[in-house]
Amino acid sequence: MDALSAGRLPPPESPHAWQDALSQAVVLFDEGRITHLNAAAARLWGVSSERAAGRPLLEVLRRHTLEALAERGGELELDVSGRTLRCSAVPGALIVEDVTDHRRREAELREATAILSHEFRTPVTGLRGVLEALEYAMPSEMQQVFVKQGLQEVERLARLVEDLAVGFRPTRARTVPLSEVFARAERLLASELGAHAAQLHFGDDHLVRADPDKLLQILLNLIENALKYGPRGAAVEVRACARGAWIEVSVSDEGEALSGTEHLFQAHTRGEGAPGLGSGMGLYIVRSIVQGWGGQAWAERQGGRNVFLFTLPGVAGLT
Repeated sequence: MDALSAGRLPPPESPHAWQDALSQAVVLFDEGRITHLNAAAARLWGVSSERAAGRPLLEVLRRHTLEALAERGGELELDVSGRTLRCSAVPGALIVEDVTDHRRREAELREATAILSHEFRTPVTGLRGVLEALEYAMPSEMQQVFVKQGLQEVERLARLVEDLAVGFRPTRARTVPLSEVFARAERLLASELGAHAAQLHFGDDHLVRADPDKLLQILLNLIENALKYGPRGAAVEVRACARGAWIEVSVSDEGEALSGTEHLFQAHTRGEGAPGLGSGMGLYIVRSIVQGWGGQAWAERQGGRNVFLFTLPGVAGLT
């Protein structure tokens, strides 16, 4: 026999029941004392609505900023135990929403934008140099060399655009001799080497397993840094050696000793006295790419030189 047939009516539904379906925490209050917490608010502050009812706002919310917000109205964001809470107050109610994931996605988007702007800079610079060179009369053979170089940079730009959809870790790994990537880097940096009156020396060749474009990006970042921070006319050395199944590549310069090099690999960080403008993303990108293929990237001082090193998978038996 149900309640109706027995002449009994079911208890009326709570007037606040709909609030329990909300993802936001809702605190109702009157004259500074809580009258109701919805389910999300009860979870957030770890107290049931029944126990909170009648108690002062500060006693339950445990933050003067929230008490003041409830009194004056308005909005604010608050960091609580590693979470970001967006709080808004209207007469008689405080609404709190956890926006931690939203803020994290915004930060990731800003970081991705900085990485892309940094990575696009090199091929765009290369294309500018090619087009400026083609403005002048030159033998057809040399002209073809510049056209080929320009096409390579256009292809690289196209691959970067594709990376917008698949992320930033290497996705086109192949077996490649380091000398091939060294040659591309030297060609692209020719004007900068001339401007700094610097020499670029490469060591032994090795076969590695990597995305050539990503590997080129790493080398360009490290060599450009060596040119910026090293003295004019000094040599920049790029060396490679086998470390078991890995190849360790180092880029060294004769610049002044760096202190606390680990922080240089953090996003939006530049070295002391860095010339010109920059995003501070170069070494962060280097480490992100290297870690993507399972390697490591670090810096140290060796024999009066600053040395930046990274490892990548090797392929035994150079052919």
